[in-house]
Amino acid sequence: MNKITSIIATVAAFAATGCTSYEIDMPENPAAPVIGNEVSTNVIYQANPRFFGENDCLKGLTAQLTRISDMDCDILWVMPVYETGELNGIGSPYCIRDFKALNPRYGTMADMKELVSSAHSKGMRVILDWVANHTAWDCPWITEHPDWYEKDADGNIVSPAGWSDVAQLNFENPEVRTAMKDAMFYWVDQLSIDGFRCDYADGVPQDFWSSLITDLRAKNSDMIMLAETTNPEYYADGFNMIYDWNSATTISATFKGGKPADVVKEAKEALAKVPDGKSILRYVFNHDVAAENNVATMYGTPEGVPAAYVLASMLNGTPMIYSSMDVEGLSGKLSFFDYRTMDFSTALSDEYKLINAAFKASAEVRRGELLDYSNSAVVCFTRAIPGHNLLVAVNTTGSVQTVKTPIVLAGATMTNLINGNPVAAPVVIELEPYAYTILMN
Repeated sequence: MNKITSIIATVAAFAATGCTSYEIDMPENPAAPVIGNEVSTNVIYQANPRFFGENDCLKGLTAQLTRISDMDCDILWVMPVYETGELNGIGSPYCIRDFKALNPRYGTMADMKELVSSAHSKGMRVILDWVANHTAWDCPWITEHPDWYEKDADGNIVSPAGWSDVAQLNFENPEVRTAMKDAMFYWVDQLSIDGFRCDYADGVPQDFWSSLITDLRAKNSDMIMLAETTNPEYYADGFNMIYDWNSATTISATFKGGKPADVVKEAKEALAKVPDGKSILRYVFNHDVAAENNVATMYGTPEGVPAAYVLASMLNGTPMIYSSMDVEGLSGKLSFFDYRTMDFSTALSDEYKLINAAFKASAEVRRGELLDYSNSAVVCFTRAIPGHNLLVAVNTTGSVQTVKTPIVLAGATMTNLINGNPVAAPVVIELEPYAYTILMN
């Protein structure tokens, strides 16, 4: 039985017994304090509307919400939905002509409201992608308020960071700040969204973000704010999450012959800068990574992607699934400028569901100390709190590999968090190509 078939059989067994998850009893009062801060139990699904239809993209995404929610994803990040520019444009959804208008190819405001309402009914929160740094060249602000833009010595409006399709706003002008806040609140008021993912956060003054977040949280104290930055200073501005940009490249390198221990090392370094009550975004693909790399080979073969996702999730932070990871047979670079209807895979969705269930079931134990037991082919690590242990092993190669179980756990009765079965931890764990095991007691 191959791995995907095994996953389907496991899900079918859960359904037959009326169970879709399981719980591990945790002591109410551990013998000693739990090590480490609170950890995330949220899973983000990043949805590129253009992958859900060549037109009426929002309806296509809404039609997939049950499947997405069933994967145990509880935050839906929707990439920019706004009307895009054409002057000097290259088709990017991050080139915004009108911050208060929908891209007509995506659908109507009624479609957008239905998407958010449907997500909320399934217990999911919705965050919108926001582009504060720049506008399209045919944004009305260019002609109506040219003083809202940064200019060179000759008085010409400039582009930021070499992106010639967009024009750089000047946040030293208080009117820009007011207009940007007003546009963001428009979507909060119209749709009751739950937060924003803030594109190129480093390109906007931090005091704008802190002021904005204070105002947003006055309206909704639980507003989710994700900054596209690796700078931990943005936590103090009110952001819940920043990026672990190195997670994908480090994990990918391991699947291409690199050192498995580097994955644990990188995660430790990233997590060390996360204060209590905050998190860090970890992923194997996002829209940029999928657009810049061959998605079929970045993690060895397509079969390696779920195994890589285990490492993105189980090493802590807030894991994210990018729309396309749940599609079989994709190859090459996936431009997020393109419109295409994808055939989402039930088998892959079921596999991510089980990984996410393991991620959530292990939350308390993931607060424990992280210890590395990796060898030359397998990423292997443990976490422990008084009375409970978590053991994760991931084969990063296309051949059968083994790794020694830490001696303190060999023979211990544990639960396999992927299938819910009890198991005696073996002295040596044998893993099929790109297979993984997640055990906890």
